[in-house]
Amino acid sequence: MSFLADIWWLLVLIGVMILVHELGHFWAARAFDVKVDIFSFGFGPRLFGFKRGETDYRFSLFLFGGYVKMAGDQPGDEAASDPRGFMSKPRWQRLIIAFAGPFMNIVLSVGVLTGLFMVRYEKIIDDNGAVIGHIMPDSPAAKAGIQPGDKIVRLNGKDKPDWEDILTAEIASVARPITVSYERQGHIYSTSVTPVLEEKSGLGDAGWAGQNEIQIVAVTPGMPAASAGLKTGDLLLTVNDIPVRSRFTLPEVIRKSDGKPVTIEYRRDGVVRTVALVPVFKNLDGSARWMIGVSPDVKWHIQKTRLSFPAALQESVHQNRKYATLIVDLLGGIIERRMPAKNLQGPVGIAQQAKQAAQDGPAAFLTLMSLVSLNLAILNLLPIPILDGAMILTLLIEMVMGRDISLNLKEAMMKVGFIFLMMLMVFVLYNDIARRITPGLLLSHANTIKTSDFLNR
Repeated sequence: MSFLADIWWLLVLIGVMILVHELGHFWAARAFDVKVDIFSFGFGPRLFGFKRGETDYRFSLFLFGGYVKMAGDQPGDEAASDPRGFMSKPRWQRLIIAFAGPFMNIVLSVGVLTGLFMVRYEKIIDDNGAVIGHIMPDSPAAKAGIQPGDKIVRLNGKDKPDWEDILTAEIASVARPITVSYERQGHIYSTSVTPVLEEKSGLGDAGWAGQNEIQIVAVTPGMPAASAGLKTGDLLLTVNDIPVRSRFTLPEVIRKSDGKPVTIEYRRDGVVRTVALVPVFKNLDGSARWMIGVSPDVKWHIQKTRLSFPAALQESVHQNRKYATLIVDLLGGIIERRMPAKNLQGPVGIAQQAKQAAQDGPAAFLTLMSLVSLNLAILNLLPIPILDGAMILTLLIEMVMGRDISLNLKEAMMKVGFIFLMMLMVFVLYNDIARRITPGLLLSHANTIKTSDFLNR
């Protein structure tokens, strides 16, 4: 049943995007009086459908995709000389038809978030700014001399960055320096931090975390914390007199305790309390370490509101621009071999994400739809033969040259593109299977924003 649920939510998720994408091509073709023979949801043999006018609207066997078949749209097509054929139209019209699919995916991405923000918009209230709460030992941030309590005031030329800006730059900057200016005791210092590849996530990690209030979100029964009376919701203040301002501080102190008692100061219902615990050594998730059986996390202060249409549209455009930049940076990191290609996620992984988002509620599912739609638009604009981007690039080159590229070259490009896409599909399917066996890898598109880190750092 879990597999069927994955497939169902995947079809719901990509079905909307496929429909919107192909409608873009379809509407643009009809606008320029191009004859459309087939509008198909899916590939392969026709299952069922109907014919209206000259177009066969159909569902095909393999539902993970779709296409619009226009008369004379392939090199050497018999209908290429048809006045209503695709190849008979001016290059600028063909370019618009090719671009219309990705454009509609961008419209979908912006529209979904705009509608969501008009119903519910959540903003984290952080009056302290980008203050460092914790530095991982031997991390790039530690080697750069950054310390807890420092406030990042400038990042890669941007003044007053928030933690979302910082993490977005961090995860895409493996082996690439980030310029940082920070404030310490009224003085401004500048340095550079070069994130390293975090093997578990496959993304960049600088080794810093924001300063926040930290609370207990889970207590493991039978462990020292439960026996000592710690409860979910307790606000952690100090551990061995060390202020707890990051979710990483408590686990790090416990790991270094070597089983010696630790003293935790916490607040419950406005009352400050103190408890002494003796950690136990256990093997969890293949990692043996000292622990007390609690899960610390950030206590967020979230402002919930609704935005007007202009404000929602502006915020949606801002979010999509930011995510698009990140997607391009991540793809660039993979091409430059700074980041592993195993981050690429295929239909199995996306199906799991879709089911989880559906379980988390409509807002999570719509957010995922927006991100994946944006990712689809960007991928389709890559200059890979068979994809829209290659056709757009070819048309632009032909417009500059003033003549067509040879038919033999176009056919060769199509064959190479088909082989490449098939190899890519096999590769991402392998990644999906390997990820199920060895969990923990993140995506390189929609949720490559390290959403969990935005919420936990």
